[in-house]
Amino acid sequence: MRLTNLRGVSRINRSRTAHIGGRGSAALGKMRAMEDPRDRLVAELREHALVIGEVTLTSGRKAQYYVDAKRAILRPEGFRALGQMVAAEAERVRATAVGGMTMGADPVACAALAAGAPVKAFFVRKDRKQHGLQRWIEGPELEPGERCLIVEDVVTTGGSTVKAIERVLEEGLGVAGVVSVLDRLAGGAEAIRAATDGAPYSPLTTIDDIYPDRPDAS
Repeated sequence: MRLTNLRGVSRINRSRTAHIGGRGSAALGKMRAMEDPRDRLVAELREHALVIGEVTLTSGRKAQYYVDAKRAILRPEGFRALGQMVAAEAERVRATAVGGMTMGADPVACAALAAGAPVKAFFVRKDRKQHGLQRWIEGPELEPGERCLIVEDVVTTGGSTVKAIERVLEEGLGVAGVVSVLDRLAGGAEAIRAATDGAPYSPLTTIDDIYPDRPDAS
């Protein structure tokens, strides 16, 4: 997504105490560790990722808010929660590799590895590398037919995700499923499902979870 003319500020809840020391800090960490990872991910996205202001999306559409998921998932709490969820989804669909279009997929795939998922991570390049191995897909060597879980941070129309799916299939690999950190509920799910030929698409959260009172809510 290309951010333009951002006039708003992050809509966040800063009710947390700024400095918690000693036992209080340890107790807070333990409490968070016991929380459901989806609840933690939603809380992190609400606090850090939602920005109010006019933007132009990759699709060319205008929107009055923006979800910059990387602001949340590249923090410790968000990264851990995301990793647990993606690792669980990889296990559910029996994926042996996790990745997608750089750079939206990069932190998502790495989070799965950090959570201990027994998979390979890979990144799909937007343009073929012109030197060295001249690869479209970077990372460990993937075997023909390898079961890939395609991942993305934010889905709007699904265009980037569909391109990653198409590239993976063109390289002789399989698509076991697709996961996004957040779906904006703007038609992307339908495009992704049409491209996967039956493989499941599972958004971990939707814009309804993060910004239910948005102007374009149906």
